[in-house]
Amino acid sequence: MSQQSPPSASVTDARAEHAAAAAPPTYSIDLGRKVSLRIEDASVFIQESCNSRSIPLYDILWAELSGDGHTLTIDYAHEVSKTRRRATKLSFPTIAADPEDEDLYSPPDAIARWIEHLMDRSYGPASRRKRAYVLVNPHAGPGGAVKIWEEQVRPIFEAARMPMTIRHTTFSGEAVDLAEQMDIDAFDIIVPCSGDGLPHEVFNGLGNRPDAKRALQKIAVAHIPCGSGNALACNVFGTHRPSLAALAIVKGVATPMDLISITQGDRRKLSFLSQALGIIAEADLGTEHLRWMGEHRFTYGVVTRILKKKVYPCDLYVKVDIDQKQDVREHYRRERQNTSTVELDKMTTSTGAKTQVGRDSSVADSDEAAGGEHGSGLPPLKYGTVNDKLPLGWEKIDADKVGNFYCGNVAYMAPDVIFFNAAWINDGYMDLVTVDGDVPTAQAPGLLLSVGNNSFFDNPLVTYRKVSAFRIIPKDQEDGYISIDGEKVPFEPFQAEVHPRLGMVITKRGLMEAPGPKDWDSVTTSERLMA
Repeated sequence: MSQQSPPSASVTDARAEHAAAAAPPTYSIDLGRKVSLRIEDASVFIQESCNSRSIPLYDILWAELSGDGHTLTIDYAHEVSKTRRRATKLSFPTIAADPEDEDLYSPPDAIARWIEHLMDRSYGPASRRKRAYVLVNPHAGPGGAVKIWEEQVRPIFEAARMPMTIRHTTFSGEAVDLAEQMDIDAFDIIVPCSGDGLPHEVFNGLGNRPDAKRALQKIAVAHIPCGSGNALACNVFGTHRPSLAALAIVKGVATPMDLISITQGDRRKLSFLSQALGIIAEADLGTEHLRWMGEHRFTYGVVTRILKKKVYPCDLYVKVDIDQKQDVREHYRRERQNTSTVELDKMTTSTGAKTQVGRDSSVADSDEAAGGEHGSGLPPLKYGTVNDKLPLGWEKIDADKVGNFYCGNVAYMAPDVIFFNAAWINDGYMDLVTVDGDVPTAQAPGLLLSVGNNSFFDNPLVTYRKVSAFRIIPKDQEDGYISIDGEKVPFEPFQAEVHPRLGMVITKRGLMEAPGPKDWDSVTTSERLMA
C-alpha cells in the first residue's frame, strides 16, 4: 500500500493563513497594571490581578464610557443558575490616579473603539435598544406577573438601555384595545407579560386596525412567560423562565410568523397558537378551576379524559397539502436546513437560503418591510368563511370517532409538551393531528408519554398532516369545548386558513426552538445513493 506524502510547506502555510483569517481577531485594552479586558471568539475575558472571569458575548447587555470618560461600565446578565439571570454591572477606571501610571492605560480612542467592537460582537444581527410597549397581566396563570416583571425582567431591559412604556392590564380583553390603539411608529416590540392569553389579544388588536397588515408585520410580539402554559415563549426562546426570555428578547431577532384566520358565525379573529376540539380543549378549558396546579393541570386533564375514551364526532373538511408522515418529515428537514440562524456563542448569522435574520432583513422597521400598505387591513380570505359553500379540492376526513382534533402553528403547547413535532414558524402550513377516542386502555399511557419524549409524531395512533385550511362542524353533541389559542369560543362550526408570514415575533435565533421530529436530520436513501 502506498503511503500518502505529507502536504508541502506552501500548502501548510496556506491552511494556517486561512484558519487565521477565519478566526475573528482579539481586541484588548489595558486599564492599569493589573486589569486587562480582551474580546475573544465567543466571550469577554477579564483579568484583574490574580483573578479572571469570562463573560459570554450573548450575556453582554451594554457597555459605555461615563460622561467624563473616566469610567468604563459593562452591564451583563449574570448566570445565577441554569434557570435564572440577573442584571449585573462591572465598572473600571479608565484614567490613572497617579500620572506616572498613564502609560499603563489604553488611550481613550482605543477604549472607545473597543467598546464599539464589543457592542457589535455582542449583538450581532440583533437590534439594540428595542423600543418596548410592555403589557403586564397581574392575574396571569397562578399570579405573580407583576413581581416577575419588576424583579426578573425589568432590570435586564433597563441594563440593555431599552426605552419602555409600561401598562398593567385591568380586565380581560384590554390588550386588544391597547394594541389596536397603539402608535406603531413609536415602538419596535410589544411585550405581553402573561400566559398565552395576552399574546392572543395583542395579535387580534393589531389585526383589528385599519392598517392591520403593516402593524402585524412591523410590531414584533415578544413574550415574557408568566402564565401556566407559556407556549409562545417555549417555541421562540426555548424556555419558560422569565429572565431567560428577557435576555432572549434583548438579543433576539424579529422573525416572520404565520397567523391563522378563524371564522365562526359572522366573526373573524386571528390565531397564532392552536385550535382544538375534544380531549385537548376539555383538558385546557375544563380545568380552569385547577389553575393553582400551574402547568400540571393540563396533563391531569388529558389523562382523565383519555381514560374515559370519550369521542367527539364531527364533520371535518380539510385542504390537505402534505398527507404522509415521511413527506412531512422531509418538508421539515428542508425548512430547517434552508433557514439562516443566529449562532448564539459568537452572535453571528449562519448561511441559509431564506429567512435571513437581522436588523437589515427580518426586523420590519420600514414601510417596505411591512408591505408598504398603510391602509391595508387583514388579507382577504382565500377560502371564504365557514358560512360559504365548501371550496373545491377539500377532503372530507372520517371524524365520527375522533377523540382529539388538534391543529397547531407551533411545536410546544406547554413546557416539555410537544404535540406538533414538525411545525415550523413560517412554512405556510398548519399541522393537523387527529387521534381516535377509542384508544385501547393499554396504549393510552404510551400515547401520553410520547408527548413528553418527542415521539408523538411517530406514534401509530396519531394521524399527522400539513394543511392550509379546514372546516369543522361538531355533531351529536349539544355543547362542549372549542379552544382557540387556549381561549374558549362558542361550540359551533368554524373554519381556519393560514396566512403565511403575516405576523412578527422576536425569536432567540430566527427559528423555532423545538427539536423537530425524531431523526429529521438523518441521511436519506437518495442522499446515500448520491454520495
